[in-house]
Amino acid sequence: QLQACGGGLVQAGGSLRLSCAASGRTFSRYALGWFRQAPGKEREFVAAISWSGGSTYYADSVKSRFTISRDNTKNTVYLQMNSLKPEDTSVYYCAAGGLRSADEESYTYWGQGTLVTVSS
Repeated sequence: QLQACGGGLVQAGGSLRLSCAASGRTFSRYALGWFRQAPGKEREFVAAISWSGGSTYYADSVKSRFTISRDNTKNTVYLQMNSLKPEDTSVYYCAAGGLRSADEESYTYWGQGTLVTVSS
C-alpha cells in the first residue's frame, strides 16, 4: 500500500512537501511517480523517479518548481513543491510501477491522494 500525506492549504508562492510511504511490500525496485487531479479535470502526470533515484522526469508545468526524490531505506518518495500557484490546486496521488513514465498505465500501485490547495 501507498500512503500519501503532507497536503494542506498554502498561499501562492509558498511551499509544501508531500510524502508517500509504502507498506506491505518493498518498492525499492519500482519507479515512483506523482500525479494530480484538479476538480472537474482528468488526472495528470506531475513527476516520476527511477527505482535508483538516478533519473527523474517532470511535467513542463512543474519543471524547476517541483523536485521528486526518494529514500529507499525508508520506502518513501517525496515531492517538494516550491513557488506554488493556484493552478497547482489538486488532489495529489503517488504511484509505483515498473517504468519511470508519465503514462498512468505504467503504474500498478496507487495511493489514496492528498489534497493541496493554493490560495491566491
